[in-house]
Amino acid sequence: MKHLNITTLNDDAENSHAIATLVLAFEMDPVARWMYHAPDQYLLHIPRLFRALGAGSFKAGAVHSLPDGAGVAMWFPPGVHVDSAPVEAVIADSVAGDIQSEVREVFEKTEHYRPPEPHWYLSLIGVEALHRNKGYGAALLEHGLYQCDREGRPAYLWSSSMQNISLYRRHGFEVVAEIQVGSSPPIFPMLRRRR
Repeated sequence: MKHLNITTLNDDAENSHAIATLVLAFEMDPVARWMYHAPDQYLLHIPRLFRALGAGSFKAGAVHSLPDGAGVAMWFPPGVHVDSAPVEAVIADSVAGDIQSEVREVFEKTEHYRPPEPHWYLSLIGVEALHRNKGYGAALLEHGLYQCDREGRPAYLWSSSMQNISLYRRHGFEVVAEIQVGSSPPIFPMLRRRR
């Protein structure tokens, strides 16, 4: 693993910086830009969506950051789940009406592939474009997977970008399905079995 001082975030200022990093990291993400294709809509709404998606992870103390906030990973420990009500509220308030039902269905379908046993869920991981191709994403991923392996737990994620699948595969994840609803880009639920 690349030696980096990865920290666990635990205050509001750090959490805000983490959200900003993810906003920058996902600026070209197919799913994020499908939901918010206009730049002003993306910048206005994606921080709210990421806060809603990550609230349980922040509360559980499972958000990890690279030095200077160059990259962030939001994990959900076994037994901790995304509170769907705030996520659904953001979607209802911000996503164009013609694709709202497709967005909801995509999110629902990703839940069908979660392992039934207690597992770690990687909700969001991203590295700012200025810091990519330096091994930072792999270091963040390995940091979280170390905890999974220490506990003997599986890990689950869904990749919204074909480009990231090779990174996840190198770390033991396998594609378990391809989800595509209406006009959505393909989404790939991935599972890493317990080790």
